[in-house]
Amino acid sequence: MSKQLVCVQDYEKEARQHLNKNTLDYYQSGALDEVTLRENKEAMERWYIRPRFLRDVSHCSLATTLLGHKVAVPFGVAPTAMQRMAHNEGEVATARAAGKVGAPFTLSTVATTTIEDVAAAAPDTLRLFQFYIYSDREVTTSLIRRAEAAGFSALVLTVDTPYFGIRRADIRNAVALPAHLRIANFQSAEESDTANSSNGNSSNSRIREYVASLFNPALTWEDVAWLKGLTWFLRRITKLPVVLKGILTREDACMGVEAGAAAIWVSNHGARQVDGVSPTMEVLPEVVEAVGGRCEVYVDGGFSQGAHIFKALALGANMVFLGRPLLWGLACGGEDGAQGVMDILQKELESVMALSGCATVQDITRAMVVRREMCAHL
Repeated sequence: MSKQLVCVQDYEKEARQHLNKNTLDYYQSGALDEVTLRENKEAMERWYIRPRFLRDVSHCSLATTLLGHKVAVPFGVAPTAMQRMAHNEGEVATARAAGKVGAPFTLSTVATTTIEDVAAAAPDTLRLFQFYIYSDREVTTSLIRRAEAAGFSALVLTVDTPYFGIRRADIRNAVALPAHLRIANFQSAEESDTANSSNGNSSNSRIREYVASLFNPALTWEDVAWLKGLTWFLRRITKLPVVLKGILTREDACMGVEAGAAAIWVSNHGARQVDGVSPTMEVLPEVVEAVGGRCEVYVDGGFSQGAHIFKALALGANMVFLGRPLLWGLACGGEDGAQGVMDILQKELESVMALSGCATVQDITRAMVVRREMCAHL
């Protein structure tokens, strides 16, 4: 890049110059009026940092762990679909960049690169695989077994998608993959190519139609494959830990823990499912309290600065995941762009930690953030 990009917002502005309208709309849009999309970002500013001074911060470390694996930073890459629309190397570039920074990478099921190709290209990156339980249980089983065979370290089950949310930009654009790309992780090119078939209905997103055909809206917590049988079902075919992604209430967090989740991932799907749900920063304290240390807690949704990550860690998150910022990085320079975004976040977080009196991630405590409206009472 000839331009100096010094923050995630710079990358986003630059990415807008590189992405075509359909791709940009797909990446940046939220559900319906996009109230939650805006709130995800605005909620970050409702929490203030309470720094502590005269502490030894001469040597700072961002190192932590994820499900027992050592990582260099307390943030990682969230699953985002079809990354090769942003750059030809797509998911491979993002996975490699994450590995260079020492961050975990989550591969989306709806990726434009196969599980096996990502594993081969980024063997030293800590990799998680995101999936759904589809109507065809064999599709689910095949994907899980492939992820385990390829050396992925955990499974991320997205629970908030019995249907696709209504995203107006996708409908207007009838979003479809470019002809040279396909959704890569299904068993045949024919299955993948279905995503580009409009079925004669130009008013609907073609990708929406394809994925919707796989989802099972009948699943409930009482289903054999969920609350009482989820762990049993998955452990028949894999020993990998399972993270539940898409939790937004204390009730579902508790049910997830009881179902055997290794971690609860607070997420509103990038504000792409239900418009009007709480921003994740508002939900996070409730979920952390409900989990009560019984498993790890992760969060995503609107994070774009080191200070945002610091606040989430203070509220009890073990790991913060980012999606769109990595897409902006990809669009601006492939692997180098994605790494550039993560380098910025790393430097920003280290600065906030040091200036707030925290030499390690473990030094960041709940007492170090306060709700804006509470400041007058302190």
